[in-house]
Amino acid sequence: MSLVTGCGPAPDTFGKLDVKKWRGDRGGCNGVRATLEPAFRAEIQNLKGKTTNTIGELLGRPDINQIADRNQKFYIYFLEKGPQCDQAGVKSTSRSVAIRMSAIGVATEVTFQNGTP
Repeated sequence: MSLVTGCGPAPDTFGKLDVKKWRGDRGGCNGVRATLEPAFRAEIQNLKGKTTNTIGELLGRPDINQIADRNQKFYIYFLEKGPQCDQAGVKSTSRSVAIRMSAIGVATEVTFQNGTP
């Protein structure tokens, strides 16, 4: 498993997941993230417990940073092209993955859905 440090560049891989390709497909608009979904699913347990900063370094800035109740938030990454590619901020029902971040900034849950949770 790869370790992330704050002093160097972000890693290219995280276990089986090519995070460099993941980060390069902002909004899932190029279809790359969809091809990486099996590798992403294989690393779900390794993502849980990671800090907000580590998730950001690994996967890049989320497509949507959704605030939830009790100071929790979701980092949402789209897996496929959709309306979010043509106009930022527009509601989308494209397949996505949401990472729930606890109030103390730790990933606690990873879910897949259409649109946002």
